[in-house]
Amino acid sequence: MSSSGAELAGLPLGTLPGAPAGTVRDTPAEPQLHAAASRDQPFLIWAPRVVPATAGTGVLAPGHVAIRCGVITEVAAGEPARPPDLRLPSGLLAPGLIDLQLNGCVGVDLSHSDGRGWSKVVRHLPGTGTTAFLPTLLSAPVGQLVAAFRSVRDMAPQLSGGARVLGLHLEGPFLAPGRAGAHTREWLAEPTPAAVSRLVEAGAGVLRVVTLAPEVPGGMAAIALLAAAGMLVSIGHSDATGSQTVAAADAGARMVTHLFNALRPFHHREVGVAGQALIDPRLTCGLIADGRHVAPAAVALAFAAAPGRVCLVTDSVSAAGMPPGRYALGGTPITLPRGEGEVPIRADGTLAGSVLRMDQAVANAVAAGVDLAQAVTAATRVPADLLGRPDLGRIAAGSAADLLWLGDDLRTRAAWVGGRQVFPRS
Repeated sequence: MSSSGAELAGLPLGTLPGAPAGTVRDTPAEPQLHAAASRDQPFLIWAPRVVPATAGTGVLAPGHVAIRCGVITEVAAGEPARPPDLRLPSGLLAPGLIDLQLNGCVGVDLSHSDGRGWSKVVRHLPGTGTTAFLPTLLSAPVGQLVAAFRSVRDMAPQLSGGARVLGLHLEGPFLAPGRAGAHTREWLAEPTPAAVSRLVEAGAGVLRVVTLAPEVPGGMAAIALLAAAGMLVSIGHSDATGSQTVAAADAGARMVTHLFNALRPFHHREVGVAGQALIDPRLTCGLIADGRHVAPAAVALAFAAAPGRVCLVTDSVSAAGMPPGRYALGGTPITLPRGEGEVPIRADGTLAGSVLRMDQAVANAVAAGVDLAQAVTAATRVPADLLGRPDLGRIAAGSAADLLWLGDDLRTRAAWVGGRQVFPRS
């Protein structure tokens, strides 16, 4: 992927027909925003609250946004100079949410799916608040990963009508065996220069984020090589100490994958990855705020300790958006048990991703005591900035009109990508 972060699925995106059952409670007032995509005159939206998610802006209550040809041209408090084209009756207008770790949803395991499955995911996600994301591939033999990169590159032109695909997140195979979590241990490998170089070459224009354990043999050199190639390197599934985490950041790592999960536990005499990440300004902390992977108090702790450096992610799997039953993660069987708040598990009881929605992650953070603007920023501007995409993740002049209407309960009511409505599907 180039430094500009060119996405795999480009604009303009078409309007999405139909709507998944049970994913929206209200419909937006007419006229709908997708009519603004090709207007010569600005299209004005008024909302009781606007959360721009730009540094230091906070919440405009009320506020309005002007859009022209799919780009935001103005953001201001109060009423616009002329009557708005769209007046939201409740809730708030926020930037589209960006998920940097998504393995699948609605029955689709992205590691083992074709273009139809990927298209189903792309079209489903706006209803959960996600307007851009990184499909995440789990540990597998290097040759299999190379083939997957080629497959994604080939199918990318057909992925439209929903969330933007910003590149791939490769989680593994260079992980610590003792912290493998739901990964298949037989597929873990050491990051030899040959293996890393092969992935970098095959992933050109596709691979954007790589999660690895810096303490495995060759890990520090791999971080330097990947960072030099323009990849965002994230520390994860790791038994690294605090000092090894510092060395990884020195080598170019800039993120931690699912803070507190599959990492050396924090101890007051050895802080490990989690403790070091919370105090190192170079590291952004991915966080699964589903109430099971991380307790609400730990969510509040992370935001308090690392303001502006928490990135909400779902780590969702094929079971997300589906009823209890048997599914797959990276080709491995998993089960979503019956019961409210349950999470997918492997046969041995290991947690296997989540069924979290991004809008619910924001709501859960707020319920844990996090300020609304901070919670929205952690799902918008923070991930956008990590990927070098200043055009995404904020409501600001010059940014893409990727927008959400969130209800007072922070549930997605409507979503637009590049000024075109993609949820609910008309």
